[in-house]
Amino acid sequence: MPEVEIRIGGRSFEVSCQAGEEHFLQSAAAMLDAEATVLATQIGRLPEARMLLMAGLMLADKTAGLEERLAQAQVRVEAAEAELAAWRARPLPDPVRIEVPVIPAGVTETLQELAARAEAMAARAEEKAAG
Repeated sequence: MPEVEIRIGGRSFEVSCQAGEEHFLQSAAAMLDAEATVLATQIGRLPEARMLLMAGLMLADKTAGLEERLAQAQVRVEAAEAELAAWRARPLPDPVRIEVPVIPAGVTETLQELAARAEAMAARAEEKAAG
């Protein structure tokens, strides 16, 4: 087991940890040291045991607050997931039928034929009027 030297509140400690967990230990020690530093600036020098106890309690209080916020966030996530599931379970609305009038091809052909006849009659009328 590796031995790691950590500093908390200006004091050094030798601590053992599992191989590969040194980084986590250093990180935890840094958090504890930050709390101990706050105590030292507010209260002054404390006995080692009291300093560690107070710093640990301050971290525990922060942790409890974060766990409460996390639990509240989890409740909101679960509510949102339930609402999403309810929306997904709803049947799709019936499709709206839109009818677009379509002119049959025969009518179009007949109108083209009538237009051609009208143009021909107009051309003949112009010829007679001119001549």
